[in-house]
Amino acid sequence: MKICAIQMNSTLDPNKNLAVIQKMIDEAKDKEPGLEAVFLPEVFYSISDGKTPTTFLVEGENEHFQKIRKLATDNQVYLLGGSAATRENGKVYNRSYNFSPSGELLSFYDKIHLFTISLKDKGEQTILDERNLYSDGHELKSFQIGDLNFGLTICFDLRFPELFRKLFQKGVNVFSISSAFTIPTGKAHWKTLVRARAIENQSYVIACNQWGRHNDDLNSYGHSLIVDPWGEIIAECGEGETILYADLQISEIEKVRGRMDMSMRI
Repeated sequence: MKICAIQMNSTLDPNKNLAVIQKMIDEAKDKEPGLEAVFLPEVFYSISDGKTPTTFLVEGENEHFQKIRKLATDNQVYLLGGSAATRENGKVYNRSYNFSPSGELLSFYDKIHLFTISLKDKGEQTILDERNLYSDGHELKSFQIGDLNFGLTICFDLRFPELFRKLFQKGVNVFSISSAFTIPTGKAHWKTLVRARAIENQSYVIACNQWGRHNDDLNSYGHSLIVDPWGEIIAECGEGETILYADLQISEIEKVRGRMDMSMRI
């Protein structure tokens, strides 16, 4: 499966964000005519100040839901991984949406591990508590496209290897880690953790991150990467809005898994 991952700098305004995504999908399809799937970062649709939820909330199949689905149908691609703030039963969730080229909602996932941090790095204080914005999810989610079984995670989930092992046991062989990783934690741990999740689970990992200054309070690390089941980096970027490309092959997964048995015995 030929895929791309879009690293972007989302703002509060969803229309501006959608325009950026469409421009980058156009660029990706020109470069890779056989492109089948597009991965997006966490809160790609509208990013808030980290203190209160965005006012542009998906709810049911409202206009915001339709605009996200339209990216998949207009471009005839699988639209995968990226999340948008969603209100359901009076609660707001950080929800990953995954659409087929025909607009079918393949699966959604509500972020389980909500990010809390108080960290000072080179004089800059980072204090965030996602519990002020979202309710936590409680259910692991995966879905199948051909021979590839995609497991859904979001950002802070990356630090919980047991979540990935549970998905591995369910047959997952490709992990999406849509993120808005902060700069201090990104510098310290991002690449190490992403490669570890690929190695531990003999799976592809698409770690699609936000980048840059979003507002006065939020600043993301960037450095998105795609890692193969052996832990080798297929594609990587630094800062800036950019696109990564990869071709996911079931044969590569089978080759790596044939080298050693990583099945859990307990």
